[in-house]
Amino acid sequence: MGVDRSSSAVVDPPAVHYDDEELPARSLSGRIGLGVSLVAFAVALLVLWQVFRPLARGSQFYLIIFLAGTLPLVFLAYRSRFGKGGRERPTPADWLLAALALIACLYPVNPFRGGYDGFLDRQGLLQPIDIIFGAALLILVVEACRRTTGLALPIVCLAFLAYGYYGGLLPQNWPIAHAGLDFAQIVDALYNSGSGFYGTPLDVAATYIVLFTIYGAVLDLSGASRFFVDLSVAAFRRSRSAAGRTAVAAGFLLGTVSGSGTATAVSVGAVTWPLLRRAGYPPEQAGGMLAAAGVGAILSPPTLGAAAFIVAEYLDVSYLTVLGWATIPTLLYYLGILLAVEIDVRRFRVRSIEVPATSAWRLLLRFGYHFSSLILIVVLLALDVSATRAVVYATLAAFLLSFLDPRCRMTPPRVFTALSAGVRGVLPVVAVCAAAGIITATTTKTGLGAQLASLLVSGAQAVTSNPTAVLALTVVLAAVALAILGLAVPVTASFIIGWVIIGPALLGLGVPAPAAAMFVFYYSVLSEVTPPTALAAVGASAITGGRTVPTMWQALKYALPAFLVPVAFVLTDSGSSLLARGSFVDILWTTVVAALAVLGLAVATGGWVPGIGAAGTPSRLLAAVAGLLLLYLEPLTIAIGVTALVAAAGWAFVRRRSAGSIPEDSAGLAEDGETPTERG
Repeated sequence: MGVDRSSSAVVDPPAVHYDDEELPARSLSGRIGLGVSLVAFAVALLVLWQVFRPLARGSQFYLIIFLAGTLPLVFLAYRSRFGKGGRERPTPADWLLAALALIACLYPVNPFRGGYDGFLDRQGLLQPIDIIFGAALLILVVEACRRTTGLALPIVCLAFLAYGYYGGLLPQNWPIAHAGLDFAQIVDALYNSGSGFYGTPLDVAATYIVLFTIYGAVLDLSGASRFFVDLSVAAFRRSRSAAGRTAVAAGFLLGTVSGSGTATAVSVGAVTWPLLRRAGYPPEQAGGMLAAAGVGAILSPPTLGAAAFIVAEYLDVSYLTVLGWATIPTLLYYLGILLAVEIDVRRFRVRSIEVPATSAWRLLLRFGYHFSSLILIVVLLALDVSATRAVVYATLAAFLLSFLDPRCRMTPPRVFTALSAGVRGVLPVVAVCAAAGIITATTTKTGLGAQLASLLVSGAQAVTSNPTAVLALTVVLAAVALAILGLAVPVTASFIIGWVIIGPALLGLGVPAPAAAMFVFYYSVLSEVTPPTALAAVGASAITGGRTVPTMWQALKYALPAFLVPVAFVLTDSGSSLLARGSFVDILWTTVVAALAVLGLAVATGGWVPGIGAAGTPSRLLAAVAGLLLLYLEPLTIAIGVTALVAAAGWAFVRRRSAGSIPEDSAGLAEDGETPTERG
């Protein structure tokens, strides 16, 4: 887990991974590992140079060089077969693919064909040799995506390519029919335009995401990850809820560094699962908690998931603005988890545990400087410093502050490790973003996005003509579509596909762009805890030893408020206040109401009313109704929702009084039909 505070040895690679859109990478060592690290280090230097001295030929020229430096590494760092069955050392075929990737990426800037300017001049009129290299890069990008994420996204990309090529054969009275694109047009759109491989997704990966992965690697190697977990343990060591609170707090704090759901769940679980087991949590329950807390990392400022940077680019707003939109939903998300933790303390007869007697205040005084760079990012963004420069300055601050701890000083070997690990950590995102260019280019050339958005709205209008009902039904259909999409493809790709297809539908119904974008973003993220693929839950179950599918359902229970709160963004005008948009009074009252909704949902899923006791079926049903009504932020529904929530609490109170004076723990266990068992 991160850096051993008792040693100054360089850890390579760091224990914390910086994205969750990947299959296991090879553990390269020896000359091959050193060579890959040297190339990654060189790419990191290029990225840092681009921040302060952008290449004179423009951003697309930079993206060509960046992809040429990273795509070949994918074939060396990732196996051609799934899982851990492939060779650890690259095969001759891997070396050949890496060489072909380098040649295909650099072809647009080769001086023998007129150089970069000559390549751009041939846009729309590509020569046969241009098409050959473009087709080769297309195949290599799809294969790189397969190696890093699995088969689902490559299949989606191939489906979009088939639609672009064969769409002209569809009956022309079909809404999604188009004139058809020949192969040269497809390659031109992918290889020689700003909407294909070198479009916004790759631009975001090469400018924002890679800098944040480098920052995360520096923080990890400087001891920040270990400090955040230690602080969480120390802060709650005297509470009966200590184990659960520690896992949630550690997930949140580590999430501010990594922006990674599955990796955060695994990293936190490695440290906190022994505490949870000793406290009496069943493996599936603990795994669900860890998965939900880990996924919150993608929602937690200041380093949200990769898709958040794409939100900023698509809407042409600052990253600080996106952070502001994410703040209240993040607080509501963790409120739901903490309420579930407090309920589980009573339902599962959780015990107090002995933990090392470390003072949280002493830890803060000694190592609290690790928060400084996180705060610096927000301050610099508020001062209108670009996000790229802000994270570089924060990385420099973390580097300098590391010398306050002799055991974690960023010596030259550690700096080399951090920079190379940061670039290696972004390789899966590069593959996903380059592949996403296939989807965006095809959608742009064929107009598919607008057509599918129209079909989505038309389907809702076929059921009802009431504008409010049409919006509500469209939102439900969009949520289901995004949840299904997220089962197959990584978060970043899920957001891009969802935005080009579902985004226009919501915008067409009058939903503000920020609300629509964050709605798509949250449902893309939540695929990490959605059965049957729930990657965060799979990772957590591997740590706890629990059954995978029950762990997924427990994670879904913990994350339930996060599935419903985004709906509030788009259903009413007041929902935008949950994104910190509007007056202070509007933001305050909508946040309070949403918090009550989260409480109602926690009671419904957990079967316990805090401060009262077990909730029977009527109380749980009333609490569920209250939670749903309160999220529709209109006066009438709020009044009915509050009444239902009070009724749920009252029913539970009366039921407990009529049953006599029963200790809360026993009442809870009796309600759920459980008997105390020895756990630990």
